Amino acid sequence: MSSPFGSSTPAFSSSSFGSSSSTPSINPFKPLTDTEDDLRKRISFLSGFMVAFKDQIHTDIKLKPNNGPCISAHRSLLEARSEIFKNILSSDNFKAPPTDTDTMTLSELSTEELESLLEFLYTGDLPADKFKKHVYALCAAADKYEIPYLQESCERYMLNSLNASNALDILDLSNLYSKKKLKETTLNFIVRNMKSIVSSQKYEEFASSNPHLCVEVSRAFVEAKF
Repeated sequence: MSSPFGSSTPAFSSSSFGSSSSTPSINPFKPLTDTEDDLRKRISFLSGFMVAFKDQIHTDIKLKPNNGPCISAHRSLLEARSEIFKNILSSDNFKAPPTDTDTMTLSELSTEELESLLEFLYTGDLPADKFKKHVYALCAAADKYEIPYLQESCERYMLNSLNASNALDILDLSNLYSKKKLKETTLNFIVRNMKSIVSSQKYEEFASSNPHLCVEVSRAFVEAKF
């Protein structure tokens, strides 16, 4: 029987999937993995959003930090990144159509923290030095405005940077925002480094404001020992 595409040869003959020759066959159904060059191209492609932000192209909302001037951004991107932002910008407080005077106040963020938040929302990433400086503020913002990917990124950074000097801060934050994995990992780290952490001046200050967490640290230490 002739082929509907004008040939009697099947679309995939047996030779398409291998033969007795030593030449390796290529599986047409095997998915291709991204190369480093592919990833660079993807990042470059997505960075167009950041270019529009930096060059202030068609911005239509102003964000007000707790200090400094407003920063202009794009409503559509904020709405796409956060359901909370979407609800706020859809409320009666914001005119339709939007005007260049519409302002949303984020009073919990400083200018630098807001700039870092926007950089993450536009690019999906942030340099390590900005994460190090603003991770606690960003984690709080991610929780308040329900930005799951930022929450995950902050948690990953804190897990990777956990040390004796920041363990108590991370324990406090993980408890405040119900980060179970982060809390368990931090408790285990504190138990393993109990002597240096508990004997510090920082622990005394921590204990006065977080007695319930100190109880959890003591329990974790006892359970680890016995």
